Amino acid sequence: MELFERFYQDVLARSPDWKLIWLQVMGGTLSIAILFGLFRHEARAIVLGTLMGLAMTLVVYSQFGFTRIIGVGQILFWTPTLFYMASLQGTATVTRTWFGRWLWLAIAVMAAALMLSYGDLIRYMMGDRLVIAGLNA
Repeated sequence: MELFERFYQDVLARSPDWKLIWLQVMGGTLSIAILFGLFRHEARAIVLGTLMGLAMTLVVYSQFGFTRIIGVGQILFWTPTLFYMASLQGTATVTRTWFGRWLWLAIAVMAAALMLSYGDLIRYMMGDRLVIAGLNA
């Protein structure tokens, strides 16, 4: 729990306002999968991928600190989760349902989050390995 608290404090202290708002949008959108998970096995798979990505983010944070490589946890688990979510589109059980409508939104949010994470990973691999310092993150 101490690791999560340190991570949370770093997120608040080192992230610009737009990123904090983005994290709220992302968390709110993806947390809806929990409600759909009560009725749909597809949503449970999305919850699992999301939680594993977040857990791996904490593992990476514990090893590298608040650096640009931190998004690799999302990359490892959210990329296959995103492909799975996209594969559900157009299936008879998803088309024209509330789950299907939410799924489009979740795909867009997860894809945007992954683009940011891949961008940070590229920056890290190109040598930007310092701890993210604050508002210019």
